[in-house]
Amino acid sequence: MRFAAVVLAADRGRNDPVAAAAGVAAKCLTPIAGTPMVMRVVRALRQSGRIDDILLCGPDARTVEGSPDLQGLIESGNVRWIEPRATPCTSAAAALAAIPSGTPVLVTTGDHALLEPEMVRHFLEGALSRGGDLSVALAPHELVQRTYPRTQRTVLKFSDGRFCGCNLFAFLTPHGREMVKIWKQVEDDRKKPIRVIGLVGWGAVARYALGMLSLAQGVRKISRQTGIDAGVVTMPFAEAAIDVDSVADLDLVRAIVARSAETARAAPA
Repeated sequence: MRFAAVVLAADRGRNDPVAAAAGVAAKCLTPIAGTPMVMRVVRALRQSGRIDDILLCGPDARTVEGSPDLQGLIESGNVRWIEPRATPCTSAAAALAAIPSGTPVLVTTGDHALLEPEMVRHFLEGALSRGGDLSVALAPHELVQRTYPRTQRTVLKFSDGRFCGCNLFAFLTPHGREMVKIWKQVEDDRKKPIRVIGLVGWGAVARYALGMLSLAQGVRKISRQTGIDAGVVTMPFAEAAIDVDSVADLDLVRAIVARSAETARAAPA
């Protein structure tokens, strides 16, 4: 099965600390080994062999007009572009609405600078093998920490392990796209934690807080509460969990890419 892909690439423009450090108009244009991050993401999607159509949501029109790289990408027909909305959630909803409902969709972000074709293939093959409506990629925190001890990632702490998000989401069915509406509800109610807790139930929240909730139990609870058959694909790549949220992340990603290039140059022909 072939997928469409959505790349969420909106940000705070030059007010973003990464964009400011790199001296670019938008974070997604930050160069990594001379290539803007978002171009690296598009390249990985294309080279995966699993993506037919790529929709870029963001950056804003002024930034696109001022970027020869983005202009060339769009004019070549390699990607389509739409204006970003006010939040990641509303941007994702607008992008999904622009893709036929029967088409499975991979959603990722424009700052996923270490994304590689094999990561895309592993995730989508795992999602298709599992089936259901929606799959999310997670990487074991132990793997990420062992590989990159200095990186700071948000950690989901379950009784059977700790995991980091990978900014990879597979919407396999039209019904799976309903999760974006729930995401918006969480976003709207972020200052009303009781309503957010209601989405998964007090019991699950208490078990999670006490370290008694397993990942599988948490996913089943969300599926029951939302009516959406959700699942997880575990990623064996530490790099899948590293996006560029900070200047420290940018330094790390540049070091990883430089080291990889050096290793490739040193390899026997």
